[in-house]
Amino acid sequence: MQEIIIDEEFKRILPKLDERTYADLEDNILEYGCREPLILWNGILIDGHNRYSILQKHDLPIKTIDMEFDSREKVLIWIISTQVSRRNLNPLQLSYYRGLHYNTEKQIVRNANGKNQYNEVTAQNERKAQEDDFNKHGRTAGHLAEQYNVSPVTIRRDAQLANAINAIGEVSPDVKMDILSGKTHVTRKQLHELTNGTDDDVSNIVDKIVDGTFESGKPGVGSGSGSDEMHSWEKQFSKMTNEFRKILRDHEKTENTESARSALRKYIEMLEKFYQSM
Repeated sequence: MQEIIIDEEFKRILPKLDERTYADLEDNILEYGCREPLILWNGILIDGHNRYSILQKHDLPIKTIDMEFDSREKVLIWIISTQVSRRNLNPLQLSYYRGLHYNTEKQIVRNANGKNQYNEVTAQNERKAQEDDFNKHGRTAGHLAEQYNVSPVTIRRDAQLANAINAIGEVSPDVKMDILSGKTHVTRKQLHELTNGTDDDVSNIVDKIVDGTFESGKPGVGSGSGSDEMHSWEKQFSKMTNEFRKILRDHEKTENTESARSALRKYIEMLEKFYQSM
């Protein structure tokens, strides 16, 4: 049987199944067998980590298929796209995967631009292929925004969020998984602040989460209780909605469609900023 290699980077970007879901998967495999083959790239497992651990545990036969990719980055994008299409992800996980997708595609372009002079023809061909691909839908953030049905600004913010979560994962993979699963709550605002922080800032947050002293809400140590934080969010949302209604009523008096569309766009932008602050 072909040796199966576990790549920790690939494994760590996958959502962690809760105990109940894992147990249900195990029961299903024991009763009906593993109907889906594991997917490998150059002998590395890229899809089916939970199934693989169950098959190993019970010494069951393992079926695999091999896929071909030009690079690790292409594999990462395939893994991301597969997870997004397959799983019922929470909002933070979706943001993380969108940001990781963006960062990975940018890395592909950087790699193509970094080819040395001895491979200049190949580099030019790769750059042109990437440019042609991205130009179909605009720049990288633009075409990913279209793919995921969000704004380019959201894609770029997701990229920062992904960087912060990965930085936490470098210190503690378990804390990273807990944050992505929702077991540990760290606000988007706190995660974005980490992108401008130091390694010590990241380590401090991880230490506080591990020892149970971390509070979600403020930079660093957090603020107050979750109910107080939610009450503040409700106030902000109510204020924005009331402002929008007033603006819309004023625009309706003029019966100007473009003016109403402009008001709606402003409200959407306000909601986007509010969403990113949570």
